[in-house]
Amino acid sequence: MYKVSTLADEYKKKLVTADEAVAIVKPGDRVHYGTGCGSPVDLDEAMARRADSLKDVHILSCITIRKAPSKLYLATQSNDQVRFESAHFSGADRKMCKEGRCWYIPMNFNELPSYWVGNDCGIDVAMFQVTPMDQNGNFNLGPQVSDMRGVIEGAKKIIVEVNENMPLAQGFQTQVNLADVDYIVEGSNETLAELPTKGATEIDRQIAAHVVERISSDSTLQLGIGGLPNCIGQMLADSDVKNISGHTEMLVDAYVELFNAGKLTNNKAINKGSLVYTFAGGTKKLYDFIDGNPICCNAPVDYVNNVDVIASMDNFVSVNSCIQVDLYGQVCSESGGYQQISGTGGQLDFVMGAYHSKGGQSFICTPSTRTLKDGTKESLIAPVLTPGSIVTTPRSATHMIVTEYGVANLKGKSTWERAELLINVAHPDFREDLIKAAEKNGIWKNTSKCTF
Repeated sequence: MYKVSTLADEYKKKLVTADEAVAIVKPGDRVHYGTGCGSPVDLDEAMARRADSLKDVHILSCITIRKAPSKLYLATQSNDQVRFESAHFSGADRKMCKEGRCWYIPMNFNELPSYWVGNDCGIDVAMFQVTPMDQNGNFNLGPQVSDMRGVIEGAKKIIVEVNENMPLAQGFQTQVNLADVDYIVEGSNETLAELPTKGATEIDRQIAAHVVERISSDSTLQLGIGGLPNCIGQMLADSDVKNISGHTEMLVDAYVELFNAGKLTNNKAINKGSLVYTFAGGTKKLYDFIDGNPICCNAPVDYVNNVDVIASMDNFVSVNSCIQVDLYGQVCSESGGYQQISGTGGQLDFVMGAYHSKGGQSFICTPSTRTLKDGTKESLIAPVLTPGSIVTTPRSATHMIVTEYGVANLKGKSTWERAELLINVAHPDFREDLIKAAEKNGIWKNTSKCTF
């Protein structure tokens, strides 16, 4: 740590232009672009300006939230120059993947910080956005602590891009000190990319109703992103349920609604009074809510997603979504066949943590069908997963599957019973075909108990 009298001088010594900072990137370097909203803007543009000189550079990221595609990506044409690798795909990553430019890093999110330290996954240069430096020489990482402590510890060189519009996130391990920074770039202060709140569909509302009726007062809640979680948040805000706590991987707008409705008290066993999260993504309303707010506790993902930490809170409720479920209860939440869509993230962590919580519940939600490009419908409860689909939550861990037709509690159920329960919550138009497939596969036979 520096003395206050020397902070300004040391800051000036390390202050450079974006072009000067990225000049340290060498052929073969592994460059971490930050997590979530921390992805660099001016530094990315500077990397793009020297694209012709780059060779075999790996750009690492996780859950990138950007206003526009990476300028470096647009300026390069092949993996011989730059290869993008992501631990959790965003929309931009999916586009690059389809073009053969981005590769997925399989991982359990709670382990990600350790990947960057002493695991043959070293980082040569880390560059990411931060808040302006405070009087103690600290730059706040903004609302995406996530895996960043591992990034900071593992990186040989660190470049920070100062953004005056980065929300200041309260919590722990939320800072990087001037002493650990090699170069400082004062950026163009772009406002953070927003993830607009999706409107809930009628099916979302039906699924949400099944979940909300099972949530009691004094529960701790984990929600993901999308129309469904926001619908659940709004229904809880309008319900008689009270004394809700928050402990979640991703902080979304739904928690602001719960707070404004007086439902979010965070009176849980640990971190009492704090809304704990590891990264945030939402609208300006969410970012403004986070900025300097002592109620919001941004914490590293190896703590937030720790199964034992989750399980230590009674009545923990985990709500996640998926892409497809098979009749064994295997859940795919990250790929469509061989096409990577998102990532494993912390779904399994929260599924297991919630189940081991006293009174805990894990809900994995999906519409019963999806509409294909030709207008036909396909059941999202399938006899078997589509070839190439990744099992995100194994059948042994799956607790409750929810569709608009109800809830299937799979814990302790045989393969026969699972098939029966899942067919019960499938779309009626597909139940007969599912029955035939289950019989053919030898996992179900007709019984007098059958309810469909």
